[in-house]
Amino acid sequence: MKTRISFSSVVWLFVGAVYFFVPLIATLLFSLKTGPNYSYSLSAWSQVIHDQEFWKTVKLSAILALESIVLSLGLLVPTAYWVHLKLPRVRTYVEFVTILPFVVPPIILTVGLLQLFNNDLHAPVWYLGQPYTFLVSAYVVLAFPYVYRSLDAGFRAIDVHTLTEAAQSLGASWRTTFFRVIIPNVRQAALSGAFLTLAIVMGEFTIASLALFNTFPVYINQVNQEQPYEAASLSLLSFLITWAAMAGLLLVGRPPRSGRRRFLIVPARQTR
Repeated sequence: MKTRISFSSVVWLFVGAVYFFVPLIATLLFSLKTGPNYSYSLSAWSQVIHDQEFWKTVKLSAILALESIVLSLGLLVPTAYWVHLKLPRVRTYVEFVTILPFVVPPIILTVGLLQLFNNDLHAPVWYLGQPYTFLVSAYVVLAFPYVYRSLDAGFRAIDVHTLTEAAQSLGASWRTTFFRVIIPNVRQAALSGAFLTLAIVMGEFTIASLALFNTFPVYINQVNQEQPYEAASLSLLSFLITWAAMAGLLLVGRPPRSGRRRFLIVPARQTR
């Protein structure tokens, strides 16, 4: 039976495509302009690609994104699992805490973190002076609402108690239960949180600028002040790099193809 596509669906699909692709096409045409006669060439793209600062900042932002993803998932996956399994009454309070990064602006968050680490905790210089430590701490806080809510939706979609009890009834330890039973069932939720974290880190400007770190968004802003055509090409490159990284994460997190599916078998109780 063939599925009929309604006219309104086609219209809304066309409107969405126009809304998405027209700004990208306009940015691409602007990045190809050069000279007083506005002729088209690849000079802006060539200048950006051969700039060593471009590769340096892209590498820095990519490492920061990877560290933020690993730290966020390492902290929040066990937390979400334990909240759903043992502390369901705390779920409301945890959800309230996840809203706080939305309420606090990034500029206030940065000033607060600098004040806390400098005056209250007296953090070492190597912590405050390195983007791999200070910026990752701030990015984990920014990504906390997105990662936790993605994981929360994933844990709500499965029966955590049944899976845990079934694994333990077969003799599995807590470690085996967590890594071989729970993690595979929330893989897609974890990937969604990783995608959002990657997008946040690759596009975050305020915290890196106030903390005086030259990340990729800060580099784009610097180029935009003097070189508008190169800035347009950088914006498109940022878009392509983010989507390529997301595609890479999706391929890495895809489960292996196999003809057989593994199920957790629970032995039935014998009745007397």
